[in-house]
Amino acid sequence: MDFAGHTVDLSQPQVMGVVNVTPDSFSDGGQFNRLDTALAQAERLVREGAAFIDVGGESTRPGAAEVTVQEELDRVCSVVEAIHERLDVAISVDTSTPEVIVHTARLGAGLINDVRALQREGALDAAATTGLPVCLMHMQGQPGTMQRRPQYDSVKAEVTAFLMARVAAAKDAGIPSEKLILDPGFGFGKSLEHNLQLLDALEQLGALGYPLLVGMSRKSMLGEITGRDVSERLPASLAVATIAAMKGAAILRVHDVKETVDAVKVVAALRVLFNE
Repeated sequence: MDFAGHTVDLSQPQVMGVVNVTPDSFSDGGQFNRLDTALAQAERLVREGAAFIDVGGESTRPGAAEVTVQEELDRVCSVVEAIHERLDVAISVDTSTPEVIVHTARLGAGLINDVRALQREGALDAAATTGLPVCLMHMQGQPGTMQRRPQYDSVKAEVTAFLMARVAAAKDAGIPSEKLILDPGFGFGKSLEHNLQLLDALEQLGALGYPLLVGMSRKSMLGEITGRDVSERLPASLAVATIAAMKGAAILRVHDVKETVDAVKVVAALRVLFNE
């Protein structure tokens, strides 16, 4: 798939490194919210093997403070521009905001990664005008309240129905099927049981015909399973990344790139052996 001039082979799992330019993200908030530290982190992740750098200016952890359009633009645009100028990597922008979608596309972004699946007013049209690939994610509720007793009759069926409805909306807006990526939204309005059910069903979600982006790195679901603090969840993060890659995930969004790249290489070697 082409991401603004960067061709990435999604037939094999690829690693997306996270650069949060926010003061309050759950894992690394405040570490990279200056241009120099954000660029240095992006450079490190590219050296470690990231095929994508995902830049986000709005924390979507439960209870996170809302940001204005101007705040998000100020946080994200200079970082995207600097990465585009200095690094040979596909840039993903983690945003739901139409103005940020349009401005970062002009600055070199190659993928729109929207946790709200282009549901904000104007987001569908903004994404369509850029001509960029889009990742549509499922979320039950809104970030501030999404983890307050999420409920489903069937999480797999409801996530599937939502994602296919957003695919239809994107196509109606002029975004072609071949530019769409889907994300089941691990940890976004889901209990531990819901997350595990989705992980188990990942092959069926992949059978919908769209590349899957999966983000479970360091998330609270892993803390629930292991009892580990966020800073101690690397082994669990590698376990779920490996499972997701084995089940066909195309992009793994992670904080620990080097280690995940090694895990993905093992999965890729096994796929080559069996000609998958």
